[in-house]
Amino acid sequence: MSDALLEVKGVTKRFGGFTALDGVDLVVRPGERLGLIGPNGSGKSTLVNCICGALRNEEGSIHFEGRDICAHAAHRRTRAGLARSFQIPKPFVSMSVLDNLCIPLLYAARRHEKLAGDGINDAAMAILRQVGLADKARERSGGLTQVDMRKLELARAMAAKPRLLISDEAMAGLSASEVDDILVLLFGLKEQGVAVIMIEHVMRAVMKFSERVVVLVAGRKIADGNPQSVVANTEVIKAYLGE
Repeated sequence: MSDALLEVKGVTKRFGGFTALDGVDLVVRPGERLGLIGPNGSGKSTLVNCICGALRNEEGSIHFEGRDICAHAAHRRTRAGLARSFQIPKPFVSMSVLDNLCIPLLYAARRHEKLAGDGINDAAMAILRQVGLADKARERSGGLTQVDMRKLELARAMAAKPRLLISDEAMAGLSASEVDDILVLLFGLKEQGVAVIMIEHVMRAVMKFSERVVVLVAGRKIADGNPQSVVANTEVIKAYLGE
């Protein structure tokens, strides 16, 4: 598909005799908001790990901006404009909130957006203002609250200057108002032209955010379409509620 930002075709991943992904296809267009859902163990994280380079798929292809990236290491994919946040935030806990953003700005951002000197701090502070953490820039990141830790995790991914950001359960364990705070950040990325894949179990957030929803079950894609049609799909209902 010529207008695809990310195009995954027939991706299969096995762990010994277990097939975690079985011929999965996925397309994400520039600036699109995509929800990726499925029961626990459905293959969502495995798919993300294959896309981002933490795992290598045995079959199929992954193209980003028209280029085959299957042979690329994870850091090359990040520098190409493909970033992710983790379900469990992984900041440098002994460093300040500000320094946690300077690292990806220095080493992970797309080459043409790299900065030097005071420009790095200025860019980091701009992102912290965007996520509401500017007043905590000098605090040690290990002392943040859970919701602020989630915001920092998204900010670190944003600092890589991606064209596609994959948000892996950024709202897990948060209150309703905190979920709304994270949604505001993700909608803000759309306004900047960044495509987002949201992996989430908070269905209120998925329905509000997503332009399109993809469902994985047991390593296979069973639905792909607008949110209302997907949640009404008989196979999707069975996957979540049983026969």
